Amino acid sequence: MSPVRQLFSDNFNSDDAVFRQIADGLTRQGYCVIPGALPEDISDALLSEIITDGTGHFKAAGVGRQDDYLQSHFIRRDNIHWIDGRTAAEQLWLQWTQKLQTFLNRELFLGLFSFETHWAHYQPGSFYKKHCDAFRGEANRIVTVIGYLNPGWTVEDGGDLVIYREDSDDILTKVMPAFGTLVVFMSEEFPHEVQIAHKHRYSVTGWFRLNSSTEYKVDPPK
Repeated sequence: MSPVRQLFSDNFNSDDAVFRQIADGLTRQGYCVIPGALPEDISDALLSEIITDGTGHFKAAGVGRQDDYLQSHFIRRDNIHWIDGRTAAEQLWLQWTQKLQTFLNRELFLGLFSFETHWAHYQPGSFYKKHCDAFRGEANRIVTVIGYLNPGWTVEDGGDLVIYREDSDDILTKVMPAFGTLVVFMSEEFPHEVQIAHKHRYSVTGWFRLNSSTEYKVDPPK
């Protein structure tokens, strides 16, 4: 076990301990960054799947939804694949995020209803310019969750997640996408970007959502 893993296994003996730190971070400042906190069995399984299956089924990501969907290499150059529980590794991730959803609803009364999630792969030279996951009053993504899957990542490898203060270019924090690191933040409150990666960078990203389904529309759309 790595020193980081050992440190956090000493502090987080159960999922609830991790979930408590997430809830406290969301309450205190709207975001939290927890190195090494993604459960080891999940991060190992996800990494193994990437290594075994590769990224041949990934597609270039875009921005917007449905009629507003657009692919733009000026905005983002990552490739994604939506997670639907087709593999044992994906099922582990979905089961863990379901437990997190239940905890956040119980502790913070967020009314989280569903979870959508995908793999993300940044090839060397790829980036995602500053953006928001949701806009106030216009979307129903409430909480963003990111887990990183990059062993041995260094400062020279780039690919940092940069989180900004709302309506400002002030940087709140920069996160190295090191293996097992978790980042959770309120989707509407924090513009963020992924800086240029200098080697292959892997993660799982998801959003807890409210339910906006109607008689004529099923949410979330893909």
